[in-house]
Amino acid sequence: MAKLSIIIPVYYNEGELLPLYKDMKEKALEPILAQGDDYEIIMVDDGSGDNSWNEMQQLFEQDDRITLFHLSRNFGEHPAILCGLEHCTGDCAINKAADLQEPSELILDMFAKWKEGYKVVLATRAGREEGRVQQFFANFYYNCARRLAFPNMPDKGFNIELLDRRAINVLLSMDETNAALEGQILSLGFRTASVPYIRRAREIGKSRWTLKKKIKCFMDMMFVNSGLPINFVGYTGGLIFLISLVMIIYYIIKWIVIGETVAGWTSLFILILFSLGVVMISLCVIGNYIWRSFEAIKKKPVFIVEDEVRH
Repeated sequence: MAKLSIIIPVYYNEGELLPLYKDMKEKALEPILAQGDDYEIIMVDDGSGDNSWNEMQQLFEQDDRITLFHLSRNFGEHPAILCGLEHCTGDCAINKAADLQEPSELILDMFAKWKEGYKVVLATRAGREEGRVQQFFANFYYNCARRLAFPNMPDKGFNIELLDRRAINVLLSMDETNAALEGQILSLGFRTASVPYIRRAREIGKSRWTLKKKIKCFMDMMFVNSGLPINFVGYTGGLIFLISLVMIIYYIIKWIVIGETVAGWTSLFILILFSLGVVMISLCVIGNYIWRSFEAIKKKPVFIVEDEVRH
């Protein structure tokens, strides 16, 4: 008998949790029990300001396999998932979004792949029932991540994964701050399988995955897992040096051969502005590395549990 831990990060999901549990129970939880296995559900409230915590407590009364955690504030989806991974007791664990955009049948499909011997199973998006603009930016994000940091990133990305107990232990031992969870999982190197699915359009509530959070996640992935930002500084500096050298040689030859001096300060002014812009970008890149190092040195907790409810 195997035990599956299902981790559900919750953030402003009022009105979605009861339908989510009903759908999971019918399509995943009862089949798991019917095949002789067991499960537990760990729900982590990531500092929601709505009625999500009360709905979680209602579900707690309905199922004695549910454990609840309430974080002291909003730390983000990835820290909430790490909280669930740290407290789960299953042989493997899967995170499940609370927004009803992923079919509950995925749980069974990924659990079956784990039983085949895979240590990591990714739910990859074969398509999206969403607007074209949203699809474009999502695909652009994952294409950049694949080309610049992780060649093994699935084409349309993923945000649901199943991890074997061994993979969970390694992930928790990384002790990294400001790191994108997808990047950490892809860097594990364990035997990996994928299960495709169609991401549904959201029918209840609205997404809290703002542009600001997306940009931060992308920057975390780049600065923690790729040398591109710091290499960009070096390449840009080298390019400016070559441009400056060519300009110097050009004006010296022009002065010697033709006898014409450089008229005005326009070219010099443009070069100074361009160089100043590059210097500011370089300082920003270096500052991001220093800030992340400083955050790691402070050893601040990735998440803080305020309340815990167990059977």
